[in-house]
Parts: sequence; structure tokens; C-alpha cells
Amino acid sequence: MWSLAYDVLISPFVEFAFMRRALAACLALALGSGPIGLFLVMRRMSLMGDAMSHAVLPGAAIGFMLAGLSLPAMSAGGFVAGVLVALLAGLATRFTSVREDASFAAFYLLSLAIGVLLVSRSGNNIDLMHILFGSVLAVDNAALYLVSTVASLTLFTLALIYRPLVLESLDPIYLRAVDGRGGLWHLLFLMLVVLNLVAGFQTMGTLMAVGLMMLPAISARLWAERMETMLVLSIAIALGCGCGGLILSYHFELPSGPAIILLAGLLYLFSLLFAPLGGALPRYVRARHLES
Repeated sequence: MWSLAYDVLISPFVEFAFMRRALAACLALALGSGPIGLFLVMRRMSLMGDAMSHAVLPGAAIGFMLAGLSLPAMSAGGFVAGVLVALLAGLATRFTSVREDASFAAFYLLSLAIGVLLVSRSGNNIDLMHILFGSVLAVDNAALYLVSTVASLTLFTLALIYRPLVLESLDPIYLRAVDGRGGLWHLLFLMLVVLNLVAGFQTMGTLMAVGLMMLPAISARLWAERMETMLVLSIAIALGCGCGGLILSYHFELPSGPAIILLAGLLYLFSLLFAPLGGALPRYVRARHLES
């Protein structure tokens, strides 16, 4: 029994360096993306996170055109493109009657179309698939350093702005009334979102990067009430799904990114049914109890 558990769960990480690098990348992604995803959920910006994950594609494509599969060039291009889309969407919301979510959706679709066209014209289908879907099993030391640096910067910045960011998420009107510089915290938060999406697309591609950010956070929201507990849960769920997805990918020869996101999605469906705070079955039991 113990031998089987070792062969299935531990042996791949002991024997192969690429599995250890992938595990370290999943840990860094969980530490950075988990809290960011939870704040997106608390601020009702979940779909905006998905929009911004696609917004980095044109910049990454331009970096690819100029320098090939160069990590610094694609990362810098993706960051600039993500920040530019966030600023343009904010300006469109401020000076027109378009809502912020609709503005993000419009710019994300435009960015996605431009990015796919740029990569298709300058590369081949393999290059396009690499950028769109990534491969956490192919993470090298340079990508691991990038993801780890972004995770460290994210945790440090969130520690500095945690209280005003929570207040701005829960009661922005009060923060505006006391001149709490809510716009500054919002801008810093958007930059952290872009940074983590850039780090995520290096390992999981632009289409999958947002999955490890949002699904664990949404699941954690169903299991806990306190913000601190939700933060810990979102990180733990993201890390657990990352480890499980890598193991499934190794043993069944599955694409690593989709396997990780599939596990996170299955856990979300389980939470929808059984989570004590927001699950369907506990709510049904409580309702029947009150009726009787």
C-alpha cells in the first residue's frame, strides 16, 4: 500500500527534475494567484480577470515576433499590453456610458483577435498552441525565477495594502468618503493582476492562466466566511490542484495545464453541492429544517 502510494504520488517528483520544477512553479502560482483571485471574487471582477488574461496575448505575440520564444521579451510585452488594456477600459468607463465589465470584454476580444493573428502570421501552429495553452512541465529555470519573483512581489505588496484593499473591496463608498485613495489601491491591484497573469501564461498559457487564479478562489468563498481563512483555502486549493494535475499528467500522459484546471473545476463543482456555506445540499437541508 505504502509502496503504491510512493510510486504514484512521490516517485515522479523524486526521479525527474522537470517534475520538481513544475511543482515549484505550481507552488509559486498558488501563492501569487490564489490571493489575487480571491480579491477579484470579492470585488465582483471575476470576468474581468478572464478578460485581462487574454489582453496580455498581443504583447506576448509582439515579443515573440521580435525575439522568438524569449521569456523577457514575451513577459515585458504581455505586461505592457495588459496594463494598456486596463487603462483603456478604465478610460472608456470614465468618459462614456459603457460599464466597466462591458468595456473589459470589448477590449479583451479585440486583444485576443490581434494576438492570435500576430502569432499565426509570424509563427506556426505549434508556437500558437504554446502561447495559448503553455506547458508547466516544460518550465525552465528562467521561467521559474519569473514566477517566484512575481509571487514574492505579490505577497509583499498585498501585505502592505491589505487593509485598504479589503475596505475598498467591501465598502468603496466609505473609502471614497474618507478620501482613502481608493483609485490608487485599485490601480495597484490591477497591476498585480496583470503581473500574475503574465507569470501564469509562461507556464499555463494565456487561456489557462486565469483558471488557477479564479476557480480555487471561488471554491474557497463557498467554504469560509473570514477573509483570512478564504485566503489560506484559495492558496491550498490551488496548490493541491497543481500537484494533482501534475500527477495525472505524468501517469496518464495528459496536457498538464488542462489537467490542473480540470481538477480545480471538479473541486468547484463539489463545493457547489456540498460546501457548508454556499453549497446546494446544505442550503436545501437548512430550508427543509426551517419548514418543519
